[in-house]
Amino acid sequence: MRKPIAAALFALLAGGCMVGPDYVRPPTDAPAAWRLDEKDVRDLANTAWWEQFGDPVLNDLIVVALRENKDLLIASARVDEFAGRYGFVRAQLFPQAGFGADARRQRDIGAVVIGAGNSTIFDTYSTVLNASWEIDLWGRIRRETEAARAQLMASEEARRGVVLSLVGSVAGAYINLRDLDRQLEIARATAKARGESYEIFKLRYEGGIISLLELSQNRSQYEEALATIPAFEKAIAQQENGLSFLLGRNPGPIARGKTIDDLVLPGIPAGLPSELLERRPDIRQAEQNLIAANALIGAARAQYYPTISLTGLFGYSSTSLSSLFENQSKVWQFAGALKMPIFTAGAIAGQVEAAEATQQQALFAYQKSIQQGFREVNDALIDQDRTKLQLQAQKRQVAALEEYATIARLRYENGYTSFIEVLDADRSLFNAQLQYTQSQQVEFQAMINLYKAMGGGWVVVADKMTRTGDSR
Repeated sequence: MRKPIAAALFALLAGGCMVGPDYVRPPTDAPAAWRLDEKDVRDLANTAWWEQFGDPVLNDLIVVALRENKDLLIASARVDEFAGRYGFVRAQLFPQAGFGADARRQRDIGAVVIGAGNSTIFDTYSTVLNASWEIDLWGRIRRETEAARAQLMASEEARRGVVLSLVGSVAGAYINLRDLDRQLEIARATAKARGESYEIFKLRYEGGIISLLELSQNRSQYEEALATIPAFEKAIAQQENGLSFLLGRNPGPIARGKTIDDLVLPGIPAGLPSELLERRPDIRQAEQNLIAANALIGAARAQYYPTISLTGLFGYSSTSLSSLFENQSKVWQFAGALKMPIFTAGAIAGQVEAAEATQQQALFAYQKSIQQGFREVNDALIDQDRTKLQLQAQKRQVAALEEYATIARLRYENGYTSFIEVLDADRSLFNAQLQYTQSQQVEFQAMINLYKAMGGGWVVVADKMTRTGDSR
């Protein structure tokens, strides 16, 4: 009969109750649908979407970044830090035991003070096994453990957030680099064509066929194209340096794969608004921070209640090493302690108030992260859709301006118009070609932003690559 009673008593003391609120996920006001409905979409949110670009070079760059990027390595180390903190806090739930051994020789201070002729010198030897345990009757330690675990999970989601951002940044930087490459190609081709035209115009001027005004206009057009080349070269070098930094490397050249014209636009991922709650690392991180803050309210309130701790020791103590482990040398002690605050001048109340305010901040941050997620998805969908329409119009514009430039030059050669019309047509074509390739980059970037905003299982795929370096 005594054993069941003792067991029940132990369970009560060990488990007790937990003060403070238990976490319940707050309700969220999610939109029923996106502002832009996409038909015939594929659910690609759980795959390595960057592979859809069809560029092995880009795939390799992402693999390198996931293994070598310093921000990601810092985030991984931070996870290890919080794992250690969690282990430290959790350990307080269990009894703590230790062992000590001591050997000393000392002179009796009393004999020296009295002035005894023969001072007393003696040896002391001891070995002690000690144990202590704070009974978590009100759940303070369990609440702190709950908070520490949530903080650990939050750090893990923060690391996954770095993964999400890193993949998008590397893909976006590479697309931008290929866009700049294409613009430089257009500028060089335009400068070459204008240079050849300028050489012809010089011969015509020397032959008295054209005026100095026309020659100067042609030269101005040629120099305009030449002036754009250094700007693109500078931008390319800086883009390579930025991409190298994302890869965890020193500044240097970046390998190239497919041109921006040959890259394949990824498909639009399907998903419901509510799925953002389970997909986005920043939202999951915000919720874990809320769980931690909620648990710390209970830890703060538990300080109002008494704390009960048990201590004990068992060992041997003797003035002779040879008799240290004999029965008469045994020493033991068992003790229980009860502590309870009576007057703290509002110290505990202040801690509870601070914990509650922190919980409110975490709640609002969680709600804000959800709203931000919905906004980013809608923005990315609209951006991708409208940029597609803009790109189609610009493609038609480039074709029209190519025809215009050809006709304008023919009219000039046949004396029907001045060279001003040729200059206008050529300049308009040059600018339209640059704008078209820039819009290509914007369209790719919009799709990248959509995948980042949606989150999804692809983050898990990329996360595995941080350890293996291979998505297969």
